[in-house]
Amino acid sequence: MNLCKFITFFTPSTNEWGLEARLLHWMTFLWLFIGLVIMFSASYAIAEATLDDGLYFFKVQILWICLALIGFSILVHSPLRYVLGLASWLVLIMLGLLMLTLVMGVNVNGATRWLFIGPMNLQASELIKPFLVLQGARIFGRWEQLTWSTRLSWLGIFVLVLVGILFQPNLSTAALCGMMLWLMAMAAGLPYSYLASAATSGLLAAIISVSIKTYQRRRLISFLNPWADPRQDGYQLIQSLLAIGSGGFWGTGFGLSHQKLFYLPIQYTDFIFAVFAEEFGFVGSVLLLLMLAAYGTIALRVAIKTKNRIHQLIAVGATILMVGQSLLNIGVATGALPTTGLPFPLISYGGNSMMASLATAALLIRVARENCGAAVLPLHERRATSKQV
Repeated sequence: MNLCKFITFFTPSTNEWGLEARLLHWMTFLWLFIGLVIMFSASYAIAEATLDDGLYFFKVQILWICLALIGFSILVHSPLRYVLGLASWLVLIMLGLLMLTLVMGVNVNGATRWLFIGPMNLQASELIKPFLVLQGARIFGRWEQLTWSTRLSWLGIFVLVLVGILFQPNLSTAALCGMMLWLMAMAAGLPYSYLASAATSGLLAAIISVSIKTYQRRRLISFLNPWADPRQDGYQLIQSLLAIGSGGFWGTGFGLSHQKLFYLPIQYTDFIFAVFAEEFGFVGSVLLLLMLAAYGTIALRVAIKTKNRIHQLIAVGATILMVGQSLLNIGVATGALPTTGLPFPLISYGGNSMMASLATAALLIRVARENCGAAVLPLHERRATSKQV
């Protein structure tokens, strides 16, 4: 067995891929490298102060990346038809973990999002994202061929997933997953009456959640004028804006952020973009946005070129998760959106987010491999071809 084929970063087989697949592959690793660099800077001071090891979070992140790259490589080298065949079971397993989290999860800062299984901390609301992409593509891509019982069953399961995430409570992740499924359904050509009903229901659910949860309502209001309560609800956003503003045009320089020194909360997760903007300035922030724009453009090109409808929807959903979530994170850090708890894909610290993000990127690359110019030969055919040569 050739283990090198599962080490995607080093395998020479990438030369045989189509242009879009190769570009997405290398841009994913560029994105990952940028994330490691800024995560190291953002986490060093707090890790040194609290754990006496400035490299603690960086080393843990490296470990998670190594584990996530195994799944990434398997997905990149596995035909989508096999992965799609497991999608329904994986969604149901993750839904079970979501419900188990509500019952047995650990409450952190007023939210029950973590399920501790031995040494592992599982966040099902993050891990379920790539599986929702797969199953959403399966259902919406074959909508006309499905019976109403199957349609309603899976729509009900999707609603249960969103409600389970909402009850943690995790409004931002529930909204992201809901918008992703809705946009996939729109891309699949579902009737506008269905889409309007779903959008109305989602909006009502969000309003009810905000009405019930006081801290969610305060977060939504505080971003409009964070200076009204600078020590409580507006504190995070004010510190983030100070960090971004302090970066100026060129930035303070790598590792020289002042706000990360115990002023900016959760500086290596939700507000990591503020540290990046302070250290690399306006120029660095624009370059990061251009990278996201290039990644999104290539991903949408893959979706447009793909003939298989289900594969097309996978590309759409993966693009929303990778680029859309990144833009939402930036919007929160800059005060353009209410303060929420969405991590920056491939940049924020966290094993669950890293595994979900790399799995999503792998699905996008696999769609590009199978549908954008490069012939994907089974292994036995590839060996036969090489022998003939």
